Amino acid sequence: MLSLTTREEKQFTFKWRSKVSDLVYGYLFALPWILGFLAFMFYPIGSVLFYSFCAYDVVSPPQWIFLENYQELFFKDPIFWKTVSNTLYFTGISVPLGLIVALALALLLNRPIKGRPVFRTIFYLPAIVPIVSTAILWVWILNPQYGLLNNLLAKIGVVGPGWLASTTWSKPGIILMGTWMVGGTMIIFLAGLQDIPHQLYEVAEIDGANVWKQFLYITLPMLTPTIFFNLVISTISAFQTFTQVYIMTGGGPARSTLLLVPYLYQQGFRYFRMGYASSLATILFLMIFVCTIIILSTSSRWVYYERR
Repeated sequence: MLSLTTREEKQFTFKWRSKVSDLVYGYLFALPWILGFLAFMFYPIGSVLFYSFCAYDVVSPPQWIFLENYQELFFKDPIFWKTVSNTLYFTGISVPLGLIVALALALLLNRPIKGRPVFRTIFYLPAIVPIVSTAILWVWILNPQYGLLNNLLAKIGVVGPGWLASTTWSKPGIILMGTWMVGGTMIIFLAGLQDIPHQLYEVAEIDGANVWKQFLYITLPMLTPTIFFNLVISTISAFQTFTQVYIMTGGGPARSTLLLVPYLYQQGFRYFRMGYASSLATILFLMIFVCTIIILSTSSRWVYYERR
């Protein structure tokens, strides 16, 4: 008959082997994702960081130059600071404007109106149209001579601006085009609105709260997790804007719409300065990282999570 100590040792050994076996099987099941992450995420990110300290033209082997790319960025390249200014301007206006428009549409389409599914489909359609087609369409809409928008403004006696041909109105034109594509954000807001308990509105009506107070004290606080999610995703997406700028303006006039990603593309694939482009990519990553951390760190002050 086994002693108590021997029996406990065997039980401990069995449990330890079982945990190790579970751990091994877990890593085996996760292995495809781990390999994909290492090959398609970790290695490219590490390569970009390494090349940002090199002079690299794709054809020749990279040459280690340490901080020379960053010195050129910050102290010798005025176009870099122009692109940073344009990117911050574009992000700072397009993100809040897009969230407000998407929320307004979601509030409208959440009401029991006739033909609601049709209107939801119509407002969502621009989000699934290929971005290249949308950009070409808006080049025509924003044309200062025969564009649809300036023709509509002329009918009410307003002389339309030059839009994409103007250094003042080119960025607002691209922001306007982006606002037209808020269907995806609208759908997420709509899902968040439908998750708010209807009993809260019934109690508010009994207490005499009007529509504005219901929105201010019920809808908005309960929707803050959805606002937080859309804010993070929209901010990251705005920093990475490329296609519409490249197609609609190419960065002009006078580099007024040249954002960081199009400038990165020019340096890397037009001038074959991959090392310099990698340093731009690193700076872009840091900007997105800092903005995301700021949003995350302040979320505890204004995001309300319902306890169920």
